Amino acid sequence: MLFRQLFDAESSTYTYLLADLATREAVLIDPVLEQVERDVRLLQELGLKLKVVLETHVHADHITAAGLLRERTGAQVFASARGAPCVDRQLSQGDVVRVGGIEVLVLETPGHTDDSLSFLCDGRLFTGDALLVRGTGRTDFQNGDPGQLYDSITRELFSLPDATEVYPAHDYAGFTMTSVGEEKRHNPRLAGRSREDFVALMKARQLPPPRKLDVAVPANRACGLSEPASPHHA
Repeated sequence: MLFRQLFDAESSTYTYLLADLATREAVLIDPVLEQVERDVRLLQELGLKLKVVLETHVHADHITAAGLLRERTGAQVFASARGAPCVDRQLSQGDVVRVGGIEVLVLETPGHTDDSLSFLCDGRLFTGDALLVRGTGRTDFQNGDPGQLYDSITRELFSLPDATEVYPAHDYAGFTMTSVGEEKRHNPRLAGRSREDFVALMKARQLPPPRKLDVAVPANRACGLSEPASPHHA
């Protein structure tokens, strides 16, 4: 499997490219609108056909490229059944997304937002904004719930093998990845903390809203297009 981690500096967003080298079919996770030309060029350079765009959640800090990539490449957009209504397939716990020989297992990990998903593929865990490197997503908007996030991380994600590699949707401190075992031991919001401790910690945080919140959320509910798009069902 081909794997690439791509970065958008403005929003500190990671986009992930997975591709089956036998069929040349590819998946993009959490693409950013401003990087669509970069991503399309990379697909062309590598001789890949984009089949699926996966969204971990309705983002509040950047606009997704999902809808535009669907128009440009014919790819389908998959996301949570609780998220954007513009998607081609609504995903739930335990679903498997197959692209060529790649299999992506869907894990529901709400708490940062109510529609948050994580994706597990070949020992790599894509956690969106649920679990970050030495941190977690915030829980103070889009139906966020700190108790639910604690449960999602400790019951769902931390039940995976310690060696599982963790790739978050964002990082603001220069980290690119971590592992389940590392975060169990060293994440300051989680290691040695009870559920009650975590909830109190998250509720005490006083953060300004994401800069693009009012623009990004409605745009992302339309798959990043200014006009809502109808899903293109295959």
